[in-house]
Amino acid sequence: MRSIAIVTGASSGIGKEIVKRIDRDYPTIDEVWVVARREERLTELAKETFIKLKIIPLDLARPESIETLKAELETSKSNVKLLVNAAGYGKFGKIGELPLAEEIGMVRLNVEAMTAVTSTVLPYIPSGGKIIQIASSAAFAPQPNFGIYAATKAYVLSYSQALNEELRGKNISVTAVCPGPVETEFFDVAETSNRVSFMDALPRTNPQDEARHVLKDSQKGKAVSTYGPVATGFRIASKLLPVGVILLATRYYMKD
Repeated sequence: MRSIAIVTGASSGIGKEIVKRIDRDYPTIDEVWVVARREERLTELAKETFIKLKIIPLDLARPESIETLKAELETSKSNVKLLVNAAGYGKFGKIGELPLAEEIGMVRLNVEAMTAVTSTVLPYIPSGGKIIQIASSAAFAPQPNFGIYAATKAYVLSYSQALNEELRGKNISVTAVCPGPVETEFFDVAETSNRVSFMDALPRTNPQDEARHVLKDSQKGKAVSTYGPVATGFRIASKLLPVGVILLATRYYMKD
């Protein structure tokens, strides 16, 4: 039986860089299914990798896309040794002031689609398989002016930690990745609503280093992965400081 990896959000950012590293970190994987809306980006990615890619252009925010993925899995009958849920986006802005389609869109993609993909793929993951869920350091505490995105990523973190425990007996590990600011297209999308100078001032990691780090942490079976001073520092601060103190600091730094 063939061994495959499935990577959503594979057209850019951390998802794309994970795809480019899979042949080095998972030499027993025969093929990577890359899932994203932008088919042309996936076609270009295929030219940058040595491993075989199966291009699956889907908008995961649409429920019918999950049915398409399910049908592909039923036909293939492959073992999914690695699942990476990297599809997602965020928008800066106050709750109720963002366009409703954007507010609901974040929930649909970051929460509903991630959950649906995971549950759809789970029956095909064998013992020793790995799941990587891209959350965010925003998951560690509420984020005024970034509230919906942070709430969706808090869901991803909590969900991933619970799933990791549930799958322990099957020898399947789940790693929640909680990066800080990363030099990707994310901020080009997020800042179309409100420019946040504080975020611009924070040091950013690059997606290549993030991908290398999370694959290493996933291989080790870590439940939560952070890389770089911002993500690691905020993770520690969220454990040491009351939420009220973090909200006060966030209010000051992210004020309009």
